[in-house]
Parts: sequence; C-alpha cells; structure tokens
Amino acid sequence: MTDQDDDLFTREMSDVRRIKAEKKVVLEKDKPSEQLLAERRAAATATKVKDTNFLSGEHIDPVQPLDILEFKRDGVQHGVYKNLRLGKYSIDARLDLHRMTVDEARRALYQFVRDCMAHDIRCALITHGKGEGRKQPALLKSCVANWLPMFDDVLAFHSAQKHHGASGATYILLKKSEEKRRENWEKHSRRK
Repeated sequence: MTDQDDDLFTREMSDVRRIKAEKKVVLEKDKPSEQLLAERRAAATATKVKDTNFLSGEHIDPVQPLDILEFKRDGVQHGVYKNLRLGKYSIDARLDLHRMTVDEARRALYQFVRDCMAHDIRCALITHGKGEGRKQPALLKSCVANWLPMFDDVLAFHSAQKHHGASGATYILLKKSEEKRRENWEKHSRRK
C-alpha cells in the first residue's frame, strides 16, 4: 500500500465506531410444538424394518465351474428327484443371475423363491453361469449351491440338462403350498 492509500483508508474509516456486544448468547426457551414432539417420539420408538433375508454372502464353500450341483431333502421320492435331475418337469419360472453381484444375487434369489411359493410354482430354473475363466471361478454358482439348502421350501435341486444350461443352471423343486396340498388331498380322498 502507498501512503496515499493509507491516508484515504484512514479518512474513510474515521467515523467508524466499535460496536459493543454482550459476551453472552441468549438462548430462546421456546418449547417444541406438540406435533414436533409426537413426531420425534414416533421416530424414536419406530421399529426399524429388518432385512428378513437370511442368506449371507459370507463363508461360501466354493464349487468348481463344471461341478454338478445336487441336493435332496429326506422324504423326496427317488422317482421325483430323478425326474427333476432329467429335466422332465415343466419349468414354471426362471431366474437369471448373470452379471449380478453377490449381494444382488442374494436379494434376487430370496425374492424369487418367495414369489415362486406365493404363486404355487413347483419347478423353476436358476441360471447362474459356470464362471469359467474368471479370477474367482464359479462365484455365483457357489453361492446358489450354498443358499438353496437354507430354504425350507426347496425340496431338491440339481444341475440342469444341457439344453437348459448344463452346469451353468440349476433346477429347483419347491414344496407344494398348503392350498395345493389340500386340493390334492381332496382329489385323492374322493377316489376311495
């Protein structure tokens, strides 16, 4: 700054006075409205929506890309399982997990099985791929193999036949709904 600038600044600021301010801050003591209190109370006591999906992406036993997946619960008849394995049942629903992350696949599979049960679907096909040539081979296939037995509604599963995707896809057999069981019981009880 030059001397002229300094003189100009001093002249312009000559009538400026310091503002006296109290050193305390005064807080208003207005109480929140009853509506605001009720909203806060409701938010505090609201139960969080829990993720009911019991499938986990942690500790997945790996399977190889060409491994055949197979599982059968006790009580599933040999002939029923054989027909599933041979792809003889009509496929009423399909789920494609290609290009999904493990978490996306976890959510999709969980919802898929729930939807199948809600719509009385007995046999479905899940396409997961083989995962050949990947850094982590058969990741989704391994997840499917570990997750499906966790569902009580899944009676059996087996790798698909060649025309449905071979070891890159899996047939699943689901329990009958209560309504279908009752219809079946009524149908067969009339014969007697």
